[in-house]
Amino acid sequence: MAGIYIHIPFCKQACSYCDFYFTTHLLNKQDFLDALIKEIESRKAYLEGQPIATLYFGGGTPSQLSTKELQTVIEAVRSHYSVIENAEITVESNPDDLTEEYLQQLFNIGVNRLSIGIQSFKNEDLELMNRAHNSEEAKTCVALARKSGFKNISIDLIYGLPNATLEDWKTNIDQALQLDTEHVSAYNLTIEKGTPLAHSVTKGRVTIPSDHEIVLQHNLLVELLAEGGLEHYETSNFAKKSFRSKHNSSYWKGTHYAGVGPSAHSFNGISRSWNISNTKKYVELIEQGKSHFETETLSLIDRINEFILTGLRTAEGIDLVHFESYFGKKALSNLLLESQESLSKGLLEKKQHRLIVSVRGKVLLDGITADLFFEE
Repeated sequence: MAGIYIHIPFCKQACSYCDFYFTTHLLNKQDFLDALIKEIESRKAYLEGQPIATLYFGGGTPSQLSTKELQTVIEAVRSHYSVIENAEITVESNPDDLTEEYLQQLFNIGVNRLSIGIQSFKNEDLELMNRAHNSEEAKTCVALARKSGFKNISIDLIYGLPNATLEDWKTNIDQALQLDTEHVSAYNLTIEKGTPLAHSVTKGRVTIPSDHEIVLQHNLLVELLAEGGLEHYETSNFAKKSFRSKHNSSYWKGTHYAGVGPSAHSFNGISRSWNISNTKKYVELIEQGKSHFETETLSLIDRINEFILTGLRTAEGIDLVHFESYFGKKALSNLLLESQESLSKGLLEKKQHRLIVSVRGKVLLDGITADLFFEE
């Protein structure tokens, strides 16, 4: 089984914290769609005929496309790939785009999972992030989606926001739990260089929480979502039983996927490729039949470190049996040796044939992972 990721770069406006590739210019949208469909066809050999189990529209803001445009893309995938019955089809969306009519049309074209970028239920936060929606739209969009037939809904939240207290964050979590969605993705705000938010922080216009405050917010999130019946199955992701994101889970399991659209990444187990991060050039290169991506062949060390990185992000951790079968006894011995310090500190746990990050270790995941990485 494999997956396909489709990057839709269009956004209504620029969020102050975002450094993903996007554009607010929609004038050449049809040219982009034509190029996208050509790439879908041209990349079909990359997955070597593997059945497609997941299709994920990310961005950008995929809900900036009409449902007719999205349907055209879905049909192009179905015409060139073997898509399994009941494949997971996810569309990232913003609350302000989710009218009752749009939601019903999404459901009717076969979209069966929504990922809604709520980020916060507080208007002051949304204004600071330059989000296009307001608190009321954040609260009502899920009910509209339910009315349209959606039974698999995820919402995104951000913690560590400037000027936000622990009580503010608790209010956000409580609001999320009241919506009773099947999935929650929660991310610690990263101040990315070059973004408007980074400029505001540098100028002292806003204050970001301390590391200690962020740890408290993270721990509160884990505690309250667990009480609400959501499993913490990956570093930033929580789900009710049987509602883990199949597409994102495939990334952490090393499943092969093809990425189409500007800035999209692809992975086939041996190599990784990434498309040019420029919509205009992306369209031009595809129209001219020229290469629009770069490729990197992964070394053995790269593949080992990727296995460690992705494994530790999940609730299941690193499967040591699989690790040995893929990389050999010597590599396994080295991994176990390097893990001893984190094990002794209670940051890692060894359960049967798995190496798992402990509850204490979750907030220190980056450091734990770095300590386990192999060197050339």
